[in-house]
Amino acid sequence: MAYQKLTPEDVLTPGLGAPDVTDRAWHVRWDEVPDVPAVIDGLLPPVLDFHTSGSTGPSRRWQRGRAAAWQEAGMLAGFLRPDAPGAVVSFAPPVHVYGALATLLVPARLGVPVWYRPGYIGALPDTGQRRIAVVATPWIFSLLLRHLDWVRSFERVTVLYSSAMLPAEAGAFLKEAGPERAAIVELLGSTETGGIAMRRWSEGEPPAWTLFPDVAFAPGEDGTDPGTGPGTAVPLVIRSPRLATRPGHPAPAAWPTGDLVEPLDDRSFRLLGRVGRLVKVNGQRINLDEAEHALRARLDCADLALVPVSDPMIGEHVDLYVVPRPGGGPDALDLSAVRAVLGARPRAVHTVPDLKRSALGKLQHPATATPTEPGIAT
Repeated sequence: MAYQKLTPEDVLTPGLGAPDVTDRAWHVRWDEVPDVPAVIDGLLPPVLDFHTSGSTGPSRRWQRGRAAAWQEAGMLAGFLRPDAPGAVVSFAPPVHVYGALATLLVPARLGVPVWYRPGYIGALPDTGQRRIAVVATPWIFSLLLRHLDWVRSFERVTVLYSSAMLPAEAGAFLKEAGPERAAIVELLGSTETGGIAMRRWSEGEPPAWTLFPDVAFAPGEDGTDPGTGPGTAVPLVIRSPRLATRPGHPAPAAWPTGDLVEPLDDRSFRLLGRVGRLVKVNGQRINLDEAEHALRARLDCADLALVPVSDPMIGEHVDLYVVPRPGGGPDALDLSAVRAVLGARPRAVHTVPDLKRSALGKLQHPATATPTEPGIAT
């Protein structure tokens, strides 16, 4: 794969999401730009438009100021700077907030060259550096596992990640690369909020989340105090100077993220899950994101999703959508494994030809609700 050398003007002036930028492999030498802030101010418009992924409702347009985006890119660069990356290799398309910041602006903030690749197939770049940062989407960890020789050619590989729950391959990657060589910097945020919190780890269980320097807990809409301490589950509501705005509207004073957390102190928390992804079945609370994560390691299928449903007889429940591998089908599913993970049988299992996902792996809204085959009663 040839990485075409582009200028900052080539990647910034077509607009976020332009096919000329997102659909081909390229590299930019930010280390050769003498006055990076002036270039950013000259090429980016004062207001940037982003759209929500559509994973939790209709896609909407949100706006962020250029100064706020540049400030956030500086914080992301600060999370990477302790590892002194000499280059960035990115796989996140600069369409959404994460891709735009991490692929376009973080390398500019670091003053290092960046290589961008839009797909899974093709050669990984020869950066000429010993220490790099990799901007990842969910499928990148399996790519890195397939190219461990490339990974091991570096002294340090720091993976920046912001998307759905980390895939199982992330832990395998850290184990294979080793804590002396690899680390993951994980981000929590959204189109509406930008970055909220981060955590960094190289081995073992991931640590608690720490708020970005300019983010603070805010009381919930019901007055819930976010500082009640360990053991208390509260909605995550935050204040931040980087909250996005809807066109024609002022920035909100605070934002309910839709996450449920256990605050540990005034700057850190444990993430319990998305409010809409926590269900109680037979009195047992199930985190559907964690359950999906566990099921992917146990079921032989191309893709799967757990979708919360409301049953008129038993209340909250879960449907399982499965994309079989070629030649597979519902008979190949190990429903005992499903029951072991969920603690209950799903209300129904649907086989579907595919599940529509965003570039960051998030299930698109609405979930595939009309299977090509009838739901299988369980």
